[in-house]
Amino acid sequence: MSDIREIVTQFELGGTLIAADRYGRGHINDTYLVLVGRNGGETRFILQRINQHVFRDPESLMENIRRITEHLRSKITGSRSCLSLVPANDGSYFFLDEEAGYWRAYQFIEGASSYDEVANTTQAREVAAMFGRFQSLLGDLPGPRLHETIPNFHNTPARFRQFHEVLERDAHDRARHCAAEIDCALAYEEAAGALQALQDAGEIPERIAHNDTKLNNVMFDEHSDKAICVIDLDTVMPGSVLYDFGDLVRTAATPTMEDETDLSKVRMRMDYYEALVEGYLSTAMGFLTEAEVGNLSMAGKVITVETGVRFLTDYLSGDEYFRIHRADQNLDRCRAQFALAASIDGQFDKMLKVVDSVAYRSES
Repeated sequence: MSDIREIVTQFELGGTLIAADRYGRGHINDTYLVLVGRNGGETRFILQRINQHVFRDPESLMENIRRITEHLRSKITGSRSCLSLVPANDGSYFFLDEEAGYWRAYQFIEGASSYDEVANTTQAREVAAMFGRFQSLLGDLPGPRLHETIPNFHNTPARFRQFHEVLERDAHDRARHCAAEIDCALAYEEAAGALQALQDAGEIPERIAHNDTKLNNVMFDEHSDKAICVIDLDTVMPGSVLYDFGDLVRTAATPTMEDETDLSKVRMRMDYYEALVEGYLSTAMGFLTEAEVGNLSMAGKVITVETGVRFLTDYLSGDEYFRIHRADQNLDRCRAQFALAASIDGQFDKMLKVVDSVAYRSES
């Protein structure tokens, strides 16, 4: 890897490097917290090397992020309300090192934190409202269609096709260790294509979606605990906002981490689901179509199954995409997703009623 101290000098940080240390819990990019001395004080920045195995066209990715952040900043106030890119010395928003690695820098959002687990229904409502607002603000983004930074990212049938290809190769001889999970994936395959079928038929519109709406991609003010900013914009691109809401259900309505090994603890909590619906519709109801509102509940199941299949595919592939910290972690992640999907299945009728009730109140 390139020398971090040298990389830091390639950005307009306006001071002298004090420290640069690994930072965060992300699965994909290499992230560093950079401390710079300037004007008699200290300022922090985030420095990242983009994972080019995942993001094959980093320059298009950075063009997206530049457009998105500039548009958001034109519509909202407050330095902490939107990510701010730091220019490289040549005026661009990335630096290409001698190993052909792409780097970028952001201003650090001070006085704010992100969480891996939802503490209460108030927090769930906050994060859902923040993502709905984020989608709404990007609804009038000018210019051409954003680049697809990962083509077919939330195309569930395409994810299943990839799963079948990897399973057939079984290059790491792992299929024999996960026969039950493979059977579970195959059982879900037909139903999991429901949202893509609606998109293909033109029954739900293409919009700009975040595509990775985990709780820890929202920053909360450390004093008020109010949601203030959406982060991790790498997968913001054209898609369906239903997948965004579905991923909120997957990550914020369950009391467990996504690699929980005690599957008896994995479940969808209905009170948290209702809080997510309330928060999301409080900011998104104004632009959603009737078909989108009617399929919010389906979105939770589809994205949970899709994510389980992605974890299973990556396990079979030798753990190429999602960073692991222990053996079989991607398989454990898969098992937890399938357990959550089963819990959603068992409560699906109640979920539909919650959406109908909240939507009715929102329109009244």
